[in-house]
Amino acid sequence: MHDLVIRNGIVVDGTGALRRRADVAIDGAVITLVGVVGAKGRKEIDAAGLLVTPGWVDIHTHYDGQVSWDPYLSPSCWHGVTTAIMGNCGVGFAPVKPSLRDELINIMEGVEDIPGSALSEGLTWNWETFPEYLIELDKKPYVMDIGAQVPHAAVRTYVMGAQRSNEPANAAEIGEMSKLVLEGMNAGAFGFTTSRVSTHRAADGSIVPGTRVTIEEMEGIAEALGMAGHGAFGVVSDLLFDGDLDFDLLPEGLSAAEDINWMSEFSRKYGVKFYFTFQQHPGSPEQWQKTLALTEQARRSKADVWAQITMRPIGIIMGWQSSFHIFMGRPSYDRIAGLSFAEQLVELKKPAVQAAILSEKSYKNPFEGLGVSFAMMFRLKDTDGSLNYEPSWEDSVDAEARRQDRPAESIVYDMMMESEGNGYVFTVIINYSDAYNLDFLHDAFLDNSVILGGSDAGAHVGVICDAALPTFTLSYWARDRAGPRLTIEQIVERQTRGTASFYGLRDRGVLAPGMKADINIIDFDKLNISEPMMLSDLPTGARRLVQTATGYRATIVSGVVTFENGISTGELPGRLLRSSANVRSPAEAEV
Repeated sequence: MHDLVIRNGIVVDGTGALRRRADVAIDGAVITLVGVVGAKGRKEIDAAGLLVTPGWVDIHTHYDGQVSWDPYLSPSCWHGVTTAIMGNCGVGFAPVKPSLRDELINIMEGVEDIPGSALSEGLTWNWETFPEYLIELDKKPYVMDIGAQVPHAAVRTYVMGAQRSNEPANAAEIGEMSKLVLEGMNAGAFGFTTSRVSTHRAADGSIVPGTRVTIEEMEGIAEALGMAGHGAFGVVSDLLFDGDLDFDLLPEGLSAAEDINWMSEFSRKYGVKFYFTFQQHPGSPEQWQKTLALTEQARRSKADVWAQITMRPIGIIMGWQSSFHIFMGRPSYDRIAGLSFAEQLVELKKPAVQAAILSEKSYKNPFEGLGVSFAMMFRLKDTDGSLNYEPSWEDSVDAEARRQDRPAESIVYDMMMESEGNGYVFTVIINYSDAYNLDFLHDAFLDNSVILGGSDAGAHVGVICDAALPTFTLSYWARDRAGPRLTIEQIVERQTRGTASFYGLRDRGVLAPGMKADINIIDFDKLNISEPMMLSDLPTGARRLVQTATGYRATIVSGVVTFENGISTGELPGRLLRSSANVRSPAEAEV
């Protein structure tokens, strides 16, 4: 008798192979048979007509603080994620000296829009070093497995102090940083990450440590990863865009080609895997092709360099309760901004208040440097069973304003007032074509140098909710899109084996005997994401946007059912993962 048998499902096994009808038997935490299972299970799930896939492996999350208070790591738990890698974009909470804890909160709050009050209340701070941080995480159960990376901003602040964290480092300081990175990698970190993005700022407006460091510092850290023998070096960088961004912050006037060149050089020299996050920038329709061509060129030179892409536009969900909207900084709005939302709504409905707000200019621009335009603002509302993340110009605020012969700002105001003040306007910033389509992402997905990521799950909680990306990518790209689509098999492989193997997690991501029993059972026809909702469920009652999902009949982690029909079973089988130079699957270990 098996512990669990999933019967009659449509198995999409994560290898890219065609789907097939099969049963899946699980014993303990491991899959023991995929095919015809004759023996019964202590528990059985009838998956007739349902997809049976590996659990999603999300490699770009920001749960570094949330792990201290939320074992469910929502919203990811609602979207079939069974493994999450955090510590991205160079920000996190270890290593940290006790006197510098508030500085790391200041950085995370600014870069990732996670309320500082929630972090101050929720973080336990039972650590100083990165190994101690992992020890703390290892004490707790979670609904999914988690892995951590060493963040550059924390390392630099630890070595340089808050006052000098953006100054050039000398050879001794680079050596100390490299030592800390190696210490973290040897303790089980999955990589090291850094940010070279000029719009990444701490809450106090200061530059994020690591943004403008020298290539010599990057080399010192690459050498540390080479010595560790595992993990990835992750980079987010302005240099990989052709947009109106502040390149002067970066050293040596580097170009995108030169940025990829140093990654390539250090990859070959130290045997290190590099990746950079890449999105299309408005006004540069050919940049994605140029960048991926540079990546392919690097790979032909035996460099292990990858581009991480996101399969939908990236932008701000703008509503009255969001962290940013275009009416902030206008005197008439600011006079009511401190009221409760219910009290604000009473005022916002008054014609005189609306007229006053619309007549004023902002003394501060919450979107400064982001290139926001009304032609890239769209109502975000479920009108036909789904949300439109590939809108046309005709759907834009600009088009609606022209049709009604009204100011565009008044259209935005009305959209935000919908649903009793809970209307949202999707303000696209990057990763969308000037032709108003996502065809470039279809082509980029098929490139062998690309991996999927960028959900930023756990971050930007007041303006973005991209934790739903795994659900969106499967439902939209394999079912709903009017233009060229991708197959279920292609998407499942990229979200499971593709992301798992990138970090050396060869024990998961494929449905086969000997592999870890992390599984999603999905009603594909019903798979969808909800409209954004603003909840006040962070520590101190701080707010965050979330999106839930429909269509997940069950999610299984290590052979344990964690969610059924979107409802938690209360089981917490997830644990901290530690990376190493020789990770083997259970099947390999038996050989």
